[in-house]
Amino acid sequence: MKPHYDTLSVAFNQLKDRGFKSNFEAIPNKLLQEEESKQTYFPEEAKIVELHRFEGSSNPTDTSILYAIEIKDGTKGILLDAYGADSSSEVADFIKEIKIDK
Repeated sequence: MKPHYDTLSVAFNQLKDRGFKSNFEAIPNKLLQEEESKQTYFPEEAKIVELHRFEGSSNPTDTSILYAIEIKDGTKGILLDAYGADSSSEVADFIKEIKIDK
């Protein structure tokens, strides 16, 4: 059973504590590890192990989704995106191609 987090900041911090140390950015057809290595990963190398949606407490249209991702090489990290109209097309394209653990 996946954990439930009340806020994005709590989820972010607890996932970091659980070993999801890398910050990922979606670029066309790849994930970019934002740290010094600038390693890139293809969808077939990654899987989503958790995803969490959040709404802003003062503005319900302020929404985000956090993906906890594991890479085949053992790298674990977080990909953050807006949810809905403000979402990134690069993230959406990458997520369509990636395996999601159920």
